[in-house]
Amino acid sequence: MSEAILPLEVRGLSKSFDGRRALDDVSLELRPGEILGLLGPNGAGKTTLVRVVVGRVRPDSGELSVFGLASSDRAAASLLGWVTQEIALYGFLSPRQNLMTFGRYQGLSDADLEAAVARNLEWIGLADRANERTDRLSGGMRRRLNIAAGTIHRPKLLLLDEPTVGVDPQSREKIYGMIEELRREGTSLLYTTHYMEEAERLCDRIAVIDHGKIIALGTKEELVRQTLGQKQALSVASDSPLPEALRQELTRRGAVVDENEIHFSVQDPAAEIPEVLGFLRDQKVAVRDLRLKVPTLESVFLHLTGRELRE
Repeated sequence: MSEAILPLEVRGLSKSFDGRRALDDVSLELRPGEILGLLGPNGAGKTTLVRVVVGRVRPDSGELSVFGLASSDRAAASLLGWVTQEIALYGFLSPRQNLMTFGRYQGLSDADLEAAVARNLEWIGLADRANERTDRLSGGMRRRLNIAAGTIHRPKLLLLDEPTVGVDPQSREKIYGMIEELRREGTSLLYTTHYMEEAERLCDRIAVIDHGKIIALGTKEELVRQTLGQKQALSVASDSPLPEALRQELTRRGAVVDENEIHFSVQDPAAEIPEVLGFLRDQKVAVRDLRLKVPTLESVFLHLTGRELRE
């Protein structure tokens, strides 16, 4: 199959439930070997989009393709993997039995199935717990097993829906390593999350979705440039409260004064920081601390939506 064919193309998808628009003319594409983050608050439309891609929800309008094939095509289904936000495992079965079961669902059998199960148990670090009941494993172990079950057939396109919800930091790091390994093996991933640090760390590009709409799409640097420009946040802390007249002057100059801290927006830090410090020195302000903060995805999201990401 040619690498020029995109793993996933979505064009104009819309879906409503009881009059509420869950998806509103969504278009995006996933490139070969890419991790595309779908970032948004709960209820933004992330899971609905994933369910449309895997065929669990029928859109009201729009179209999509998986490696150039209609998503309903059996050949497309064999190229696709899906790891749900909810743990989709049989608790009374062992990890080995779960993987054997999900492998058979994907058409594996005999030596191929045995090899896939052994490989995935080792991959998720559960080879030594392979025969315990799954419902007796920790939450992080079940999360990793959930990913292994969704990738037992080595899909070329993987949809990961909030795969680290509720896991401890150690298991989260293990899952991050698993995702990076999938990418190195050539898997293309659509990764939904409402954790900004995950999107920044793992994703090549990020699509910000809110109220069912893609409101921004690009690399982190592109999103920052498109929404906030080149400006950075400069904070200066003084040793003592500022006189009211100086507070008013700083406000007039576009700064925000908060207790003993002054916040500036600067575009050329190398030129503007000496100017700021010189002005404060002339005003007899003793500077205790200075911080320059590069804009983050949180800054981008708040600029675009005006509300907290985890609402």
